[in-house]
Amino acid sequence: MTDFVLKNGHVMDPASGLDVVMDLHVRDGRIAATDAGAPPSQSFDAAGCVVMAGGIDLHTHIGGGKVNLARMLLPEDHRRGRDPLPRPVNPLEFDSCGTCAPGTLSTGYRYVEMGYTAAFEPAMVLSNARHAHMEMGDVPILDHGAYVMLGNEELFLQMLAEGQPFERLRDYVGWAIDASKAMGVKVVNPGGISAFKFNQRRLDVDGTHTHWGITPRQVVTTLARAVHELGLAHPLHIHASNLGAAGNIASTIATIDALEGLPGHLTHVQFHSYGKEGPYKFSSAAHELAEVVNAHSNVSIDVGQVIFGQTVTASGDTMSQLATAALAHPRKWTGADIECVGGCGVVPFKYREQSYVNALQWCIGLELFLLIKDPWRVVLTTDHPNGGPFTSYPHLIRLLMDKSFRDEQLSKLHPEVAAQSALKDLTREYTLQEIAIITRAGPARLLGLKDRGRLAPGSAADIAVYRRQLDAQAMFTTPELVFKDGTLVAQAGRITAVPTGGTHFVTPEYDRGITRLLRNWAERHGSIHPDHAGIGRDELCACCNGGRLLPAACFTNAEEAGA
Repeated sequence: MTDFVLKNGHVMDPASGLDVVMDLHVRDGRIAATDAGAPPSQSFDAAGCVVMAGGIDLHTHIGGGKVNLARMLLPEDHRRGRDPLPRPVNPLEFDSCGTCAPGTLSTGYRYVEMGYTAAFEPAMVLSNARHAHMEMGDVPILDHGAYVMLGNEELFLQMLAEGQPFERLRDYVGWAIDASKAMGVKVVNPGGISAFKFNQRRLDVDGTHTHWGITPRQVVTTLARAVHELGLAHPLHIHASNLGAAGNIASTIATIDALEGLPGHLTHVQFHSYGKEGPYKFSSAAHELAEVVNAHSNVSIDVGQVIFGQTVTASGDTMSQLATAALAHPRKWTGADIECVGGCGVVPFKYREQSYVNALQWCIGLELFLLIKDPWRVVLTTDHPNGGPFTSYPHLIRLLMDKSFRDEQLSKLHPEVAAQSALKDLTREYTLQEIAIITRAGPARLLGLKDRGRLAPGSAADIAVYRRQLDAQAMFTTPELVFKDGTLVAQAGRITAVPTGGTHFVTPEYDRGITRLLRNWAERHGSIHPDHAGIGRDELCACCNGGRLLPAACFTNAEEAGA
């Protein structure tokens, strides 16, 4: 097993309170205390380098049906003109390519080359969970997990409409998490995907579902309470109503109110922070949202930063994807209805610097990063690939750390945005400690991964070693060394080993009697029997290429009280 020391590196570990030059010892894939009696078999010189835990992407679309649709819809993303891209020169890398929607192998290689060691798929459909796990299992090196999509499946909405006891709904949520081997619960446009199937084209937080007569507020409140009572560390992961619509800040704030003080994680909030001011009736509401988030300690967010250039948007929110389909670039898109449980839409898109709306979206994301005070409740994302590919993270880090660079980029945008944006007046620059929080320590805490995102003794030896540079983009693009569970997996931008990553999931306690209701409903309406929907641990291991199973503990009421 692994046994080495990183010497004289500047260890930056906010979760453990470390910000000091020191030696870091690794034994058997774990961070170890110094042991003078057992010298390590190998040492690495980390002088002049910053040593951080491996990066954790809490929200990135890397596996599942709509990701494959995105790959098929953009074959040009996998070619150079009419010709295939050249084969990799590294014999450890198999053929895989793509930027907007890269193949599974390329996804693992590119993440690891930046110093990331874990990534989480945020939208796993219950009926497609096996496929999602297989795709994530095909991603080399990275640990992974997924959030199961709930809140739009017909059985859940029927139970809610009938006023069935909350405990029954909670047990249904527990069953869905356990059956799909999920790490958390995601709700997309609460009730809105279902409403779209009944020809409803808009559903506000307190609007009424045309068929079931329920409101998105009821969906959010019920799911947030269920997730909390089941003891999941990660709060309800919320894609709020009215994504991308001018004036949707009202929906976003109403969604926070619907949590009723319970924990909630609002995802890709840049797309939910729009006002209706100005000559174009489209404005930034970043200040308004930041004030609310700063005042509500139960709320965490990831940003979903827009990055200029070609990408592809892939979302379970069929309602919003239809609304943007006319703006597709290139002019093609696809949508799908998933029987009784959800849907999806895939729309290629190109963000342009000289587009007023796109330029303002870019500003809004950065404003949110800079205005929300607590970095422990902010996670760095582009909502890959919706706001831009994950490979743009080093560029985004430089924007956060370097105001002069930020101002330079701002000056290139649509002139009205550049002149009027509040971004030009924000002087905050992120520190390396804050970057470590929003890319590592913070996501680990939000997911309940007590031995990840940190470098204290006993933690997993997921480590990224970055050479200090004035240019933060260059620094975070190519770390000197990357270790996964103590194995050197990348050096100076070259993959050196391709171990199989592990799978994070939770197994909450719930009343198994709920399966009787599920069976009865499935006989009349479903095509997948609930007994067949469940994924056992042996099958999960097989789906994930034999990678380690990493079950996460659910918290208890006593633990919550002591938190």
